[in-house]
Amino acid sequence: MLNFFAIVLIIFIGLLILILKKRKLKNAINIKKSYPNKIKSNKNKFLTNKKNFSYKHEEKRISVFLKNSQRNKMFTLFQGNTEDKLKALKIAEELADKSTLPILRKGLRDISPEVVEISALLIRKFK
Repeated sequence: MLNFFAIVLIIFIGLLILILKKRKLKNAINIKKSYPNKIKSNKNKFLTNKKNFSYKHEEKRISVFLKNSQRNKMFTLFQGNTEDKLKALKIAEELADKSTLPILRKGLRDISPEVVEISALLIRKFK
């Protein structure tokens, strides 16, 4: 009778050890997936290469006030000349949210080919 309880106790302890190791293994795998080793930075991508725009930039913690002021500045700049429109598109790239879509759509109908090209490249990232 004592041998039976000893065997049951050993099996129970073995199962607990297996379950705990499995949980630790899953946690270790999840930690590796959530923290990538390499962080890519996309600084000055607007000025250096006009054909490759990426909205996969590092997340910036932008306050709502700053975001609204940048959005208003973008709308006022887009009513100016071509240089101002390019500045507005740079702000649109930095904001990288769906509130920039009206400006990008207006940019597609602009007479300047640079503005049209950059607007098309930026709007393509939302598809």
